[in-house]
Amino acid sequence: MYVPPAFREDDPVELRRIMREARLATLVTMTADGLLATPLPLFLEDEGEHGVLCGHLAKANPQWKTPAAGEALVIFSGPDAYVTPSWYATKQEHGKVVPTWNYVAVHAYGQAEFFEDEDRLLDMVTRLTDLHEGSREAPWGVTDAPEMFIKSQLKGIVGLRIPISRIEGKRKMSQNRPAADREGVAGGLAASERPSDRHVAPLVARPT
Repeated sequence: MYVPPAFREDDPVELRRIMREARLATLVTMTADGLLATPLPLFLEDEGEHGVLCGHLAKANPQWKTPAAGEALVIFSGPDAYVTPSWYATKQEHGKVVPTWNYVAVHAYGQAEFFEDEDRLLDMVTRLTDLHEGSREAPWGVTDAPEMFIKSQLKGIVGLRIPISRIEGKRKMSQNRPAADREGVAGGLAASERPSDRHVAPLVARPT
């Protein structure tokens, strides 16, 4: 990922927060047949320098049994928004402005490990389920389903574990623009009808 110095995000705490809040990631591997990619939910374990990513794929998905060349790449996308040059104060001064896109992204790299052990799979899907059900008023649990049904479902998936060996973070939020332009972008996004734009607004206004 191309990361100019102004947009680099190196804070380990922030990088882990972005990954955990992304909810859905994309697993990419390079194979002899070309690139393979799968969108999937993952959870991050606090293990090692950068953490370990865990999740699962459908057993019918060829990505897990196609030998990969080198490390896997996992892409996490955070908040993003289109930025119109009409929000820039400098537009009125010289007109030398163009549209852009503000966004947050993390790229995590590591060797993908796949497993089929039933006990490990059950632990993994239980943790993943608890993570996303935990905030619900009446959370659903894996044990709510019949035991034999869950066992049959586990036969249709393979577990995934990726110890992160290196990580890149990018937070492009108009840091390269003058203060007046940043103020205009934050105000424009805050007034947008799109909830996702309004979510980005305070990130632009936040000091670097």
